[in-house]
Amino acid sequence: MKPTAISLAYSVDTDDAFMFHALGSGGISNPGLTFSHRRADTAELNRLALSGAADVVAISAGLYPRVAAGYQMLPHGASVGRGFGPVVVSKHAYAPGELAGRRVGIPGLSTTAWMVLRLIEPRVVPVEIPITPFGGIFDAVETGEVDAALLIHEGRLIYPERGLRLVVDLGVWWQEEVGLPLPLGVNVIRRALGPPLVRQVSDLLRRSIRWALENRPALIAALAAQAVEGAANLGDPALANPALIDNYLSLYANADTLEMPQDARRGLEELFRREAQDVRIDWAP
Repeated sequence: MKPTAISLAYSVDTDDAFMFHALGSGGISNPGLTFSHRRADTAELNRLALSGAADVVAISAGLYPRVAAGYQMLPHGASVGRGFGPVVVSKHAYAPGELAGRRVGIPGLSTTAWMVLRLIEPRVVPVEIPITPFGGIFDAVETGEVDAALLIHEGRLIYPERGLRLVVDLGVWWQEEVGLPLPLGVNVIRRALGPPLVRQVSDLLRRSIRWALENRPALIAALAAQAVEGAANLGDPALANPALIDNYLSLYANADTLEMPQDARRGLEELFRREAQDVRIDWAP
């Protein structure tokens, strides 16, 4: 019998590569299924979900109300900030309120980070700057194209090396404001696959994440080697540093990723409530 083809779309950052590695490397078996892998920046992934163009998509958590008709939310694969999150940085020592009327480079209008920044200072002027090439956002700050930058993914770890100052950590603000974790990215699965296939794919993805967590040191070394091979596209050699990869994965590929806990689920519901998004989260198995 011909295997059922499942399309995966996920980000260019390390935690997604970590989660899905076992599916592409043979770390776990996937009888009856074959997976295609597509990697893209966050804004492009959100557009794929809006058009229903992939079976499993890693999206910004804040986008879910707009794709809920076509997708269920998977209970695993999430990036959850616990007192940390995306950061706004600048060459200047701004207070968060001083961002009003200033141009801030953002990774996309559909991202959770932009949603939260609007809650902090709604008068920010957004300038969309794709996260690839990686160094583009830093260049925009350096040249004065933007006054500040909203950094997601690994960028939040290396901005001090670029001589930039922290304006606000969105995860810290959210924790102080709400008292709950901040889910930033989630994985969703297309409803049209049907309940039996949704359950089968979800189980395999959970197993892939568990395999990655159980084989973490070896996988970090493999990801660092892959990053070195792709250094021409990274825009920053720091992204191939095993210590940085280890640090980043400790933030966004952990027990919360294996199964989103109840406090993180409440944080997601609160995010939707504050954005006046009337949606019931439909959790896949």
